Amino acid sequence: MGAPIAQRFTAWPGGLVVCDARPEATEKAVGAGARAVATPAEVAAVAHVVSITVVDDEQVRSVVTGPGGVLETARPGTVVAVHSTIAPDTAVALATTCAEKGVDLVDAPVSGGAPGAEQGRLAIMVGGERSAYETVKPVFALTSDMTMHAGPVGAGTRMKVARNLLHFISFTAAAEASRLAEAAGVDLVKLGKVVRHTDAITGGAGAIMLRDTTAPIAEDDFWHGVFTHVRGLGEKDVSLALALAAELGVDLPLGRLALDQLGDGLGVGPGPLAAAAREKATR
Repeated sequence: MGAPIAQRFTAWPGGLVVCDARPEATEKAVGAGARAVATPAEVAAVAHVVSITVVDDEQVRSVVTGPGGVLETARPGTVVAVHSTIAPDTAVALATTCAEKGVDLVDAPVSGGAPGAEQGRLAIMVGGERSAYETVKPVFALTSDMTMHAGPVGAGTRMKVARNLLHFISFTAAAEASRLAEAAGVDLVKLGKVVRHTDAITGGAGAIMLRDTTAPIAEDDFWHGVFTHVRGLGEKDVSLALALAAELGVDLPLGRLALDQLGDGLGVGPGPLAAAAREKATR
């Protein structure tokens, strides 16, 4: 992720300084006009925004506070942005350490993968002071068409963790659907094309994320009718999938969970099909 982000940052009018443990990772950015240095401290000596894209919490701590790290040279007013997905508490602790030197640290995890970075279409979720967010926003615009102020330090990471939970549960559901389709003699490559095509139209799982709360919906609320309709369609279709799975001997644990919890998750409670399945399960 760091390489395509850096490539986009080469367009920043003030110039770009890059550093990586693997010098070859900086070659394209250098070819586009960036200057390579050997340590994060050398970056922070001249940069007013420092973006960090490494693997895990320990590497982030090393880059920020370790020998040759950012805090050795960063001037007051510098903003350090951590794009790695780390624990929210790590971001909060590092922000406290940075603040002692007048440096702002924001957690700014990204979503969209390397293709999103290359196309300038990343979503970047920023946790930190509003002033720090305003400082990084024009820089991030080079690689992001959605930079979001999530809240205080740690909020960006909490948002990313929730987003990725949906991502990888969806992957698991896709694998489960593929098992059912394969057992039913469906061409999985063609099914994948249909799924990608229709998700691009409907928005996929994110299409239901329209409310600002997960609380139950009152019957006189506009969304009650909308999500009751969604629940009815969902419970019918999941029930059909479960019936087909029973015929074919395919286990669908996520399918059973979806039938049971869809209505509650939508805020309208279980529908008749889910209620009947619950009653059957308790007999």
